[in-house]
Amino acid sequence: MAKYLGAAGLTPLEAVWVRMAGSGVLLILALAIVRPRALRIPRARLPFFVAYAVIAVAAVQALFFLAITRLPVGVALLIEYTSPVIVVLWVRFVRRVRLPRAAYLGALIAVVGLAIVVQVWEGMRVDALGLVIALAAGGCSAGYFLMSDSFSDDVDTFGLIGWGMLGSVVVLLPISQPWNIHWGAFGTTAALGGHSLPVAGAALWLVLVATVIAYFTGVTAVRRLSAAVGATVASLEVITGAVIAWVLLGEHLGAAQIVGGLIVLVGALLAQTATVRLSPEKAAETAEAVRV
Repeated sequence: MAKYLGAAGLTPLEAVWVRMAGSGVLLILALAIVRPRALRIPRARLPFFVAYAVIAVAAVQALFFLAITRLPVGVALLIEYTSPVIVVLWVRFVRRVRLPRAAYLGALIAVVGLAIVVQVWEGMRVDALGLVIALAAGGCSAGYFLMSDSFSDDVDTFGLIGWGMLGSVVVLLPISQPWNIHWGAFGTTAALGGHSLPVAGAALWLVLVATVIAYFTGVTAVRRLSAAVGATVASLEVITGAVIAWVLLGEHLGAAQIVGGLIVLVGALLAQTATVRLSPEKAAETAEAVRV
């Protein structure tokens, strides 16, 4: 959907600003009417809300939107979803929690798969800057999973997401420069890969489905499953995203990218499964380290 906005003339940062602004305003207004208590921000949690808005919302979205201007959607998603491996490395080297060898093996397998995706033997055929941006998005995505699993019951999930989106709008304001957006483009139709969509319809889908619903279900799932399991399950987005981009945008992935992508997912799954299969004592220690 973001690429349809791009085809209509919006820059990546303009598109992400429209997405966050629409989602934030919609969610805040809805909460103000039906669940006003959700909008309360505990004073001690204000720094967390700011960090969430900057890292888990603004940075993840802006970096990914920039990445897909230089990389196919499937490749950008694949690189971003090295985040499960980053979560494992964070737990081990930052929080100093010992993990099973399978966790490190999974991380190594994922890196090998990533090398196949970018085809390092041919001088990295993917755009180098796009690769760096997608990796940065992966780091911020890991932050999203870790932070989504770290807050307690004094923070309302809906309120956190709403304020996070609205806060990201402020963060992105000077670099997105929404005053330059050609708003008339939303009354037109954009064509990509032999398919045409109303630009307003693509924007509405981004706001409602790909942002409000996606963030709420994602954060809720992570809090019920843990950051480790949630990040692994979320890797399915790589497969579905690549398939949808293939159908709607005509972005065909090569054999090496498909094989490498599967290897990355296997590595991420192995790493996270190893983390989850710790003994009860170690599992509790790891969960606490991830939450901090």
